[in-house]
Amino acid sequence: MPDDYDYVSQRTLEHKPTNVLESTSHLIKGCLGAGIMGIPEAYMKCGLWTALGVTIMFGCFMTYCIHILVSSAQILYVRLKVPKLSYSDLAEKALELGPFPSLRKHSSKFRYGVDIIICIDLFGSCAVYEIIIGKTIQQLIDNSETEGPLHMLRLYILILAIPVLLLCMIRSLKYLSPFSAAGDIVLVMCVASTVRYADSRAPPLSEMPAWKNFIGFFEFCGVVVYSMEGFGICLPIENNMKEPKKFPIVLCFGMAVVVFFVAMTGFYGYWGYGETVISPVTLNFSRELFPTILKALVAVMIFITFGLNFWAPFNLVWHYLNKRYPENKHYIWERVYRAIFVILITVAAIAFPNMGPVMGLMGSFCISLMGFVYPAMIETLVKWESPGMGPGKWRLWKNLFIIITGLVLMTSGTYSSGKALIEGM
Repeated sequence: MPDDYDYVSQRTLEHKPTNVLESTSHLIKGCLGAGIMGIPEAYMKCGLWTALGVTIMFGCFMTYCIHILVSSAQILYVRLKVPKLSYSDLAEKALELGPFPSLRKHSSKFRYGVDIIICIDLFGSCAVYEIIIGKTIQQLIDNSETEGPLHMLRLYILILAIPVLLLCMIRSLKYLSPFSAAGDIVLVMCVASTVRYADSRAPPLSEMPAWKNFIGFFEFCGVVVYSMEGFGICLPIENNMKEPKKFPIVLCFGMAVVVFFVAMTGFYGYWGYGETVISPVTLNFSRELFPTILKALVAVMIFITFGLNFWAPFNLVWHYLNKRYPENKHYIWERVYRAIFVILITVAAIAFPNMGPVMGLMGSFCISLMGFVYPAMIETLVKWESPGMGPGKWRLWKNLFIIITGLVLMTSGTYSSGKALIEGM
């Protein structure tokens, strides 16, 4: 195979390439989202010290899995003589060029599997956003520090469907992207406020349980990986870097910040509010002026983020759907399908308005596959030939461990989160 292909010089980018600092910022922004708003409740279900340790462990584990995904892509750039690949492109080409001839005909199915999981994850995040907005509006209207009745929350989510539907008719990101930076500022304010308000009322650490039970543990695992995942954005970031071979630097620094933010929010949120902590964490704040304004800002920013988050999976789905209609009808049918998907997301949010188990379910089912199983499979296919597997084929055994870990998380976490989801209906 030729090894002198310079994929960096062959890239034609729509925007100016990003340096290491800018790429790190994009990675942090892509990983930190609505999931962090529910992490204190997840800590409560697991136990303080166990949750903190597992947060750090999964942060390192996910960092490594992103690394093997991107390094596999960089190997295939050279083999295929292509400047960049998406996640689904990478999955398809890894199997198509892999060492198992009998499996090559299924490469397109592997691609579809990746696309389906990405869509479930991102559309599911949209449902979480609707729940957060609905809960925030409910508390602001009721002027209460406790969670209101579910039937009223469902009503607020239903009413939200109309403005959300109008928002999702916006087809271009250029109208939504300016709000991204403002959303990041609000998120940092939420983390800082969580630490500030929780610290003022936190009991002695010796009173906090270090461990709860296995059901809560596996539900926590789903939520924590959902809160830190960046598998869908790592390749786009690498594809747009000025020096993509420095991606490991971006990854290490970016994920360190992400793990720190998630750990601080979860630790202080549970320590300060204890067994009464609820999601999103902002609902635990007092009814003073600043916390009330912050809650309102969270609702507005998450509403805008809904449009940003909806854009990516819908365009992926529309890539397959638009082939069914003549080009002059795309304008109409695209809007019809946008409306259909918004309605389906709203129905899901109304049916399952408990955001903790929803995040746990998506983390357990989607991220276990997209974040652990698929990267390990891809690296195994790409590096199968010796010396790619290393002495004693250590990469093969290591990837088998990652795959088994992902499958255990998927089955146990999906069961525990699914059970909690049904009980919370």
